[in-house]
Formats: sequence, structure tokens, C-alpha cells
Amino acid sequence: MRQLILSLLAGIFAVNSHAQVSGNTKDAQGVPVKGATISLLAAKDSAIVKLAVTAATGDYLFSTVKAGSYLVKASYVDHLPAFSEPIEVGTDAIKVPELKLTKSSGNLKEVVVVAQKPLVEIKADKMIVNVEGTINAVGSDALELLRKSPGVLVDKDDNLSLSGKNGVQVYIDGKPSPLSGQDLAAYLRSLNSSQVEAIEIIANPSAKYEAAGNAGIINIRLKKNKSFGTNGSVNAGWNIGEYAKYNAGVNLNYRNKKINLFGTYGFNKGRMENNLNISRSVADSLFNQEAIVHVDNRSHNFKAGLDYFMDQKNTIGVLVNGSLSDPAIKNKSVTPITYIPTNTVDRLLVADNSSVMKRNNVNVNLNYSFNNGKGKSLVVNADHGSFDINTNQFQPNYYYDATGKTILSSVVYRMIAPTDISINSLKADWEQPFKKGTLGFGGKTAFVKTDNDFQRYDVIAGNDRLDKDRSNRFEYKENISALYVNYNRAFKGITLQAGLRMEHTGSEGLSNGQKPGAGGYVAYSETFKRSYTDLFPSASITFNKKPTNQFSLTYSRRIDRPGYQDLNPFEFKLDEYTFQKGNINLRPQYTNSIGLTNTYKYKLTTTLNYSHVKDLFTQVFDTAEGSKAFISKRNLATQDIVSLNISYPFRYKAYSLFANVNSFYTSYQADFGTGRQINVKATGLSMYVQNSIKFAKTFTAELTGFYNAPTVYQGTVKARSLWSVDAGLQKQVLKGKGTFKASVSDIFQTLKFRGVSDFAGQRSDIRARWESRQFKLNFVYRFGSSQVKAARQRSTGADDESKRAQGGGGVAPGVGLSKSSQESG
Repeated sequence: MRQLILSLLAGIFAVNSHAQVSGNTKDAQGVPVKGATISLLAAKDSAIVKLAVTAATGDYLFSTVKAGSYLVKASYVDHLPAFSEPIEVGTDAIKVPELKLTKSSGNLKEVVVVAQKPLVEIKADKMIVNVEGTINAVGSDALELLRKSPGVLVDKDDNLSLSGKNGVQVYIDGKPSPLSGQDLAAYLRSLNSSQVEAIEIIANPSAKYEAAGNAGIINIRLKKNKSFGTNGSVNAGWNIGEYAKYNAGVNLNYRNKKINLFGTYGFNKGRMENNLNISRSVADSLFNQEAIVHVDNRSHNFKAGLDYFMDQKNTIGVLVNGSLSDPAIKNKSVTPITYIPTNTVDRLLVADNSSVMKRNNVNVNLNYSFNNGKGKSLVVNADHGSFDINTNQFQPNYYYDATGKTILSSVVYRMIAPTDISINSLKADWEQPFKKGTLGFGGKTAFVKTDNDFQRYDVIAGNDRLDKDRSNRFEYKENISALYVNYNRAFKGITLQAGLRMEHTGSEGLSNGQKPGAGGYVAYSETFKRSYTDLFPSASITFNKKPTNQFSLTYSRRIDRPGYQDLNPFEFKLDEYTFQKGNINLRPQYTNSIGLTNTYKYKLTTTLNYSHVKDLFTQVFDTAEGSKAFISKRNLATQDIVSLNISYPFRYKAYSLFANVNSFYTSYQADFGTGRQINVKATGLSMYVQNSIKFAKTFTAELTGFYNAPTVYQGTVKARSLWSVDAGLQKQVLKGKGTFKASVSDIFQTLKFRGVSDFAGQRSDIRARWESRQFKLNFVYRFGSSQVKAARQRSTGADDESKRAQGGGGVAPGVGLSKSSQESG
């Protein structure tokens, strides 16, 4: 009996045992091969069990392999695959004999690798949120995707912050967007989730990146098909909350050995309802504004391009993309005005304003890339972008008595603000082997011109009369020229990277208008100029002697320049008592950051980061003309912030989980004079969890949730917690060519903003709620070829700049992600 029990126990432990499998890959000359795809195959049928990618040392590791018989296969572009002898895995670690890769004498056959991307990938230099792989992202726009991304915060005014720091630079396909504030938010709302492949969150970028973005960079990668032959997909979606919303799109691609022709189109239409309450007390008056805002959105997004492969080394391409949208906003607002000493309503302000807008953007990219296959590469990009923005706002203000029946007075006006933005840039990047490492250098020059013509009209008896005192034209020009050098090298157990970027900024603002003078109105103009040069060093050191327990230390210095809207001195009235105004004295803010990252067993990733921000931007509620208030940005003295991010993926058979926790401690300090000091210390915590399970072969269920703890936004707004839960179901149909998704967002309708600001004698209590709970349906149908051939992947056009801007690099071994295009050398 005792022997029988021992045998049973031994069998149980054998069945459930796991071991590590590791090895090394080199070429025929004995040089380690970086970026080779390593496949762990079941010996009985050669089925893929796990995938990994070799590091710079040629090493790979599978951390948890069940007992059994396996083969290990190494593959690399232009090389014949190499196989190991069969190995038997038990409880002890296995060291596979070195795999040798030899050059292929002819064209390789097709290689098709199909693997599901994890929701979130953690790499040494960034976090990648794979949007297209999650069910609950369906039907969302890009701004909503960012709201639920780990460490990203979106406040009531749609301002972005990352791990408690504002000054986030948003990139689209590896290119920085010139938009900020509400213009950026409007563009992000026009992007449907079906057009987004992934969101990359880069906290400490290297010198290769532009220096803008104190908090780091958020790069939104749009989808691009890399399959050979003719292929594509169509999709359609329907959402319902308070109102119905619709979206549709098409993606077409043709690719052969000489050309890659591609195009995408997306359409969005729908109404969104928002509720806003601002209770503001100043002096002896209380203003309690209640507003219901309806946003009608209709947008078209497009992208078309052609890549021509001149030969194995040279590629030229052209890309055109853009968006066309004409949102309209209707704001029904009622503000009871209370005399505080007697606590009685004195009068009511009814301000039902409406805005008709235009948001059009077209970009053209010409590109050339060279890659000799031996480490030398050149990428050149020439870009032109134009933004055509227009807002026509009608603002009636009617004052009633306390009963709301008798009109005491009225002020009605209209504001028309056309804005044109033109961008031209030229960028070149070179890389080559140097001193057993990789040397990269390059430069960029960009010219931005903004023309904003703000016209305010008094509406009297239905006629518009120009208010010359409040009308103004603001022209702004900016030129940024940059040079950088970056070097990285791998030693035994250590990888070093160091870079330096120099940027020169020249800007000029011109304000034109009319003001009262002798004999009537006379023209005036005000101008300001700025010229400054900055150095932005960056460095990192990675300790990878033990691949299962790696440490990385990073440092970077960054800048965040004021957006043109933040400098624009125009007054943008929300109502008779609240308006927004730019600040021409707003200075750039600078950040020095240092971070420490540990990756344990390729799963548990912990990052500790410290940042010191000088001349921090913050949005300040201030008083003007007694009881009136204006919102503007100013430079706080300093901000110190410490953040901690922990993430962990877990998978067991058909079930998978990803959890991310981001926390920070920050200190704001500023002194604007008597009664106008800011000394705020705050903590923040955000959590994101995704659960998914596959069942019945073609079904996948998903449950996601996120939570933001109470924190402080921009030094003055103390916000309460936010949380939500989403659920979704996916079904594969039509032999895997079709995918049907259904989901419900914010099931418990808890996604509400609540904050308090108390500054300069004014206290504001802010509450906001939007149409966050929605039922969403989406269907995608894919057609044509789905095979990606293992030919040399000639990086092309904006896709290449996106890849290079992302810093390159492979996937950490053992995470279960592989694409054949990652096998390129």
C-alpha cells in the first residue's frame, strides 16, 4: 500500500511539474543572433507550445514548461531554420545545445505564425496596450481607450496626465500631434477603436525621441496590414446609451515582392450626452451652474499609402492620412445666483449656447529607407500637415428674477474662431554597428504656423455687430531644429545605452486688433519672440546576467512647450461669469526623471520612478472683475513626484488575467502672492484588471475593471475616486473569418467626476458625468490572404518611423507573442 501511494504521488507530481528550458543561438561565424524566433514544439506532432525571441546575447528562455517531449526550433530571416534534438522535460532545468543558423542559398518558403497578443506587453522602454485584442474596447473612441489605459488619467476637461504628471505628448503612428487641449480631445474622439492597433506608453524616452512631453509619450498606432496578396476587412458597429451611435470601416491591402498598396477608411456618427455642475462661491455670491451638454459627432478618417521596394535594400513610399469631422455642441445651462449672507436666490442666468465646429486634418508623408541587412540603416521622412479648425459659438445670456418668469436683462453674442495650422518637417535617422554596439544619430527640423482669427459679435435684434474690443487675431510661428546621437552596447550581463539630444526653439507671436483711440478705434499689434537652446541627455543600464530577474536603470530630461492655445490671449466665454484666457507669459516646463525597473520571470514587472518638474503648467481658477472668474494656465514653482507601477500577467489553460497597479506621491508648491499660495501634497492610485476565458472553441468572455483613487489634478483640483466595470462576449464565425462582439461598458454607471478647487478666494465644486454606460455590438469580416511571408521586412514610410520612434527591440522571451515580421534582422 505504501509503495502504491508513493507511486501515485510521483505520478501526480510528474504530471504537474514544470521546468525551465534555455539555450543560445548563433550564426555560422559564431556571432549571437538577436531577434531570432524560437519555437518550442511538441515532439509528437510539432505543434507550437510556446514562442520566444532571442536577446542581444542570443539567449532565450522558456520559464515554465510542462513535463514532456519537445523540439526547439530557431528561425531567422534569410537563414535556414535550425532544430534541436528531442529533449525530455521533467523537474530539472534544461540547457539546450547551441543552435546554429546558416544563410539560405535561395528564397525562403512562406512562414505563417498565428498567436494572440496579450492585452498588455511590458518592455524595458515602454508599455504596449494591444487594443485590437480586447473585446471591451469595441465601439470606444481613442480618448476613452486612453481613459482606461494603465497609469493614464483624463480629467473633466479631457486633459491627459501620466502617473500623476501632466505634459503628455501624443503621437499618431510615431509622429507628434501639434494639437492640444480641446482640439486634441476632439481628434481623439473621432478615432474609433476599430482603427487602433495599439497604444504605447513610454515614460522615459531615449534621445531618439523628440524631447517634448514631460510625462512621456503616448503613441497611438493605427492598423496597417502586412499580409501578402490581396486582403482586407470590413467592420460595422452600433452602440446605445442615452442615444444611438454608429461606426463602420473598411481596410484594403495589396502586397507583392515589389509594392505594398494599402488604405483604410472609418466613419463615426452619434450623439453623446454629458452632465456638468459647477458650484462656485466668490465674495458674497454663490453661482450654481447646472448644464446638460449634447455633442453630435460625425467624422471620417482615412489613410492610403504606397510602398515601392526598389530592391532588397531600398524602399520609397508615400502616405496620405487625415480626418474630417463637423461636431456640434448644444449646452443647456441654468445658473441660480445666490446672495450668501441671506441664502436667497437673487436671480437666474439661463445660457443655452450652441457651437457648430469644423475639425479637418490632412497629412502627406514622403519617405525613403535603406537597410543593408548588416546593421546599417537610413530612414528619411518629409512631412506636410494642415489643420482647418473653425468654431462658431452662439451664446445667449438671459437674466431672470428668482421666479424664473421675468427677464431682467439679456446679453447675446456670437464668437467665430477660424484656426489654420500648417506643419512642415524633415527628419533623418541613421544607424550602424560601432565598437561592438549600435550607433545612431540623426536630426529633424519642423516649422509650425498657426493663424487664429477670433471674432466676437454682439447680437442685437437678431443682427451681428462686431465687438472690436473683444476681437483679435493671433498668429504664432514656431521652428524646432534638433540633432541627436545615441549609442547602445551589450556586454556580458549588462546592456548600456546613452544619448544626447540638442533642440533649438524659435517662436514668435503676433496679436492684432483694434482698441479705442482718438477719433474712434485704432489698430494695434503686440508681439513676443522667444529663442532658446536646450540639451536633453538620456541613459539606461540593464543588468541581465540572470534573464529571469532583470534590472534596468533609466534617466531622461524632457521639455513641454506651451501649446498655441495656452498662449492665445483671446477670451473664450463659457457664460457671463466664467471664461477662459491664454497666458502669453507661460514658460516651458522641464522634467528630470530617473527610473528603476525589475522584470521577474518575464511576468512580474515593477517600475519605480522619480521626477522633478520645474515651472509646472497648471490650470488655475482665478477671479476677475469681482465675482467673475477665468480659467488659465500658469507656471507653478515646482512639482516632485514618485510613482510605482506593478503589472502581472497570468494564464492557466483557457483563462488569462492581466493586473496593473499604478501609484504616485506628488508635491506641488507655488506662491502667486498674498492669499494665492499653493502647497499641496497628494497621493494617487489606479488599478486595471482584465479577465478573459475561452470556451466552446469559438467563444471568449471578458471582464475588465479600473479604479482611480482620490487625487489632485494640476495642483488645485482635488478629485474623488473613479471606477467602472465592463463585460463582453466574442464569437468567431464563418470559419474564423468573422468575429462578432457584444459588450456593456460601465455596467454600474459609476464613471463620474467629482472635484473641488479652492484658490484665490474662489471655491469651486465640480461634478461631471457622461454617457459612459453603453451596450455595444460590432462585427468584423476578414477576406483574402492572411499569410505574412518570411521575406526581408523592408520597413517603410510612416510605419517605419513609428517602429523606429518606438525604439525597436524584441519581445521578452516566454510571453507568448510572435509575429513573423518580428523575425526581420
